[in-house]
Amino acid sequence: MVVNQEINTLVNAYCRLRDRQYAVYSRCAKRHGLTANELFVLDILWFAPEGCTQTEICERLSANKQTIAAVIDRFRKKGLLWYEEVAEDRRNKRIRFTEAGRQYAGAVIPPAAGAENLAMAELGIEKLAELVKLTARLTENMEKQFAALSD
Repeated sequence: MVVNQEINTLVNAYCRLRDRQYAVYSRCAKRHGLTANELFVLDILWFAPEGCTQTEICERLSANKQTIAAVIDRFRKKGLLWYEEVAEDRRNKRIRFTEAGRQYAGAVIPPAAGAENLAMAELGIEKLAELVKLTARLTENMEKQFAALSD
């Protein structure tokens, strides 16, 4: 496929919108004295009542282990998270909220998730479903095209 000026213009418009969306999360995080990565880690843990491993968080955020380990370590030092051994694999540990961590995240994540849900609900169910479908397709296309760069 040939990329023409019209496609390039639309790609740039999409990238600006993606950047604005990330900025919304960053501003939300900053209001709570957090980085965007810290907000995202709290969000993942909030919606995983049984906790999750560092590897699962890294995969979900497409982040490297060092970045996520640093976030988790900061939260552990603040008494917000603890490690639980995984019986099936003693090398992995589940990361879970302490009671203080659940209270802290409870003041941050449910309001942010609610705002995100309301923003999406304003699109209506059909347009939202189409957005998810198109975003999934774009993501798959990007993974394929960027993988081809390393060949």
